[in-house]
Amino acid sequence: MSRHLFTTDFEINASTKMLYPYLSTASGLAQWLADDVTVDEDKVYNFIWDEEDHRARMVSHRTNHYVKFEFLPETDDESDDPAYFELRLEMNELTQSVFIRITDYSDMDDNEELYDLWHSLIDNLKETVGG
Repeated sequence: MSRHLFTTDFEINASTKMLYPYLSTASGLAQWLADDVTVDEDKVYNFIWDEEDHRARMVSHRTNHYVKFEFLPETDDESDDPAYFELRLEMNELTQSVFIRITDYSDMDDNEELYDLWHSLIDNLKETVGG
């Protein structure tokens, strides 16, 4: 199955310093992104959605700027083209607004459905941080 790249932005009324722990820690991510998130001693994150485990590694990050999680392949076919998502915090210098840029590289190829999904998740985040 081929992967699909989806990117969108959402404005959020919170500072990058305040938001970053919600994007980069298991406890922060569990509050808005998944039903639960744990991290093991090998630094493998386990995202639990609808009682299903999805294991991923944080493959890159920059404090207060972005985090990228790459899902571990479940089959050999997936090892060459792993699914991932990246959450990037960007500041508009002119308006001093903070945006979250989401890049989702996955099997889902319906842009409208992906937008609705991420919109709902970002609403959860906004409610959590008060932004």
